Amino acid sequence: MRTLPKDFLWGGAIAANQVEGGYNEDGRGLANMDVVPNGKNRFQYMFGNVQDLSFKEDEKYPVLNGIDFYHRYKEDIALFAEMGFKVLRLSISWSRIFPRGDEERPNEKGLQFYDDVFKELKKYHIEPLVTISHYDFPLYLVKEYGGFKSRKMVDFYKKYATVLFKRYKGIVHYWLTFNEINDTLILPYLSAGVVIDPNEDKEQQLYNAAHHILLASAWAVKIGHEIDPTNKIGNMFAGGTWYPYTCHPQDVFATITKNRDAFFFCDVQARGYYPSYKLRELERKGITIPFEDDDKEILKNNTIDFLSFSYYATHVVSGDEKLNEEIKNNPLATLKNPYLGEILYKRQDDPMGLRNTLNMYYDRYQKPLFIVENGTGTNEVYVEGKEINDERHIEYYREHIKALKDAVIIDGVDLMGYTTWGCIDLLSASSCQMSKRYGFIYVDLDDEGHGTMNRYRKKSFYWYKKVIETNGEDLD
Repeated sequence: MRTLPKDFLWGGAIAANQVEGGYNEDGRGLANMDVVPNGKNRFQYMFGNVQDLSFKEDEKYPVLNGIDFYHRYKEDIALFAEMGFKVLRLSISWSRIFPRGDEERPNEKGLQFYDDVFKELKKYHIEPLVTISHYDFPLYLVKEYGGFKSRKMVDFYKKYATVLFKRYKGIVHYWLTFNEINDTLILPYLSAGVVIDPNEDKEQQLYNAAHHILLASAWAVKIGHEIDPTNKIGNMFAGGTWYPYTCHPQDVFATITKNRDAFFFCDVQARGYYPSYKLRELERKGITIPFEDDDKEILKNNTIDFLSFSYYATHVVSGDEKLNEEIKNNPLATLKNPYLGEILYKRQDDPMGLRNTLNMYYDRYQKPLFIVENGTGTNEVYVEGKEINDERHIEYYREHIKALKDAVIIDGVDLMGYTTWGCIDLLSASSCQMSKRYGFIYVDLDDEGHGTMNRYRKKSFYWYKKVIETNGEDLD
């Protein structure tokens, strides 16, 4: 093989909570991220440390309006089609389908919205790749049941997933169960709708949520395959290899430990059982996995069809506690890699790291892989009549596409496709900024919510169109 497969799925990725808006239209209920403000307190919410989930008068909530995809989806999909997308990764807002989350019947107007979106995609021969839950849970389930700390959430999710699989049978063929599932242990409110109870053991709460969300994922695989055996159902995790700070054996073991943070969830979803290293770790900590009857059987018999992941950068860890001191209290931090370039948005570009990551996961699981998020934020500004020159985007994507081609063509990795994050400017999940721009399409909206929301093609728009037309051959 000297080129990518002819059926390689090129496209882009968005998420309902970052683009849709329309938070109070057509029966939609409030979602967990609706009440998370931008600004300095944002991560405390996502860490699960904020108990009061009401709106505050002195805070701003940009997610409520997003980039108005709810009303502009036809315009946006037409732009994606102009670039030649083969696939669009998008998510469904759970609270559009079940506004509270525990209703007996779904909201028909919510289902109809996605009927219309999928119809528009089909018009342009774009395959939908649907994430069932992308940092998106009905707020009522968070407040009333504690999110995925409660086992009841598994049944609510099963009902929700069943409705989707039945409604969109023959329309959606590719599904992801949860977005960046391994963030459950780091950003529990964001990933699992969990607020930490300060009166209970924190880690026990996190692993209760992790077990329930893994169980829900396996049930989704089971239900999805029973309703339509042709469905391809994958997981989605936050990828990116950890490197040792030096070749000291302690640094190497620290790296093994860090990489297992993602391996754990993938091991359960791809292999069907809890790995021995995690069982021993939890035993040492006195943490109990809340297994009930048939849990092990459900996990074992309903493994994923493929693995998907996000890749933005790699990370560095040391076994030396003194060196780790600066990052000890920040689970998202990493030591600086002296062999990589400047730090942008707390990351260092590492295209070779994508090839490393692809090989690492394919060697471990021997299942097809799908890169469903890859991108970098830029801060370009639109000036009427002038080209939006986002050369930084082009350079980032060029080098990462070269790396994935090497992984496929030289190394033999089975890679299904590549969707950039986000193909249109959207609200950043981490900072809720619009000025952190990922897209090929500029959206006229600033961090204060001002702007026309008009869409404009960037220089990268035309570059990516050429990449897709040539199946990744022309990267100049």
